[in-house]
Amino acid sequence: MNQKEKDFYIKLRKKINRWLEENSGNNKYADYIMLAPDLFYLLVKLSTDPEVPRSKKIKLIAVIAYFISPIDLLPEAFLGPLGFADDIAAAAYVLNDIINDVDPQIVLKHWVGDSDLLYDIKTILANADKFVGTGLWKKIRAKF
Repeated sequence: MNQKEKDFYIKLRKKINRWLEENSGNNKYADYIMLAPDLFYLLVKLSTDPEVPRSKKIKLIAVIAYFISPIDLLPEAFLGPLGFADDIAAAAYVLNDIINDVDPQIVLKHWVGDSDLLYDIKTILANADKFVGTGLWKKIRAKF
């Protein structure tokens, strides 16, 4: 990780941690929310990896843009880190597509999280309806 990436990554993790500490009653999905910085970092790294096919990079760039856009289905500006729920679900959806079509080792070499990425993706996708709501989940999948 270069210094700029480290700074963003650390800043985002601290922001989420601080919010979770202040809103201890809202941490039902804390483990998922804490994946936001790791998933974002992974998306960025994969978008520049020469081993990732161009067709997949287009999806990666789209989900990165969605992740950083202040205008999305669950805006962070109003919901705090809970607003990352839709971004996390979208990231898992696109990453699942990539893992199914390319060597998973290409994806795993960029994973900086402490957890099992493949398990996390599977769990996020299995719980996306509860995580973001059925109607929003259908809209997210339609975007990507």
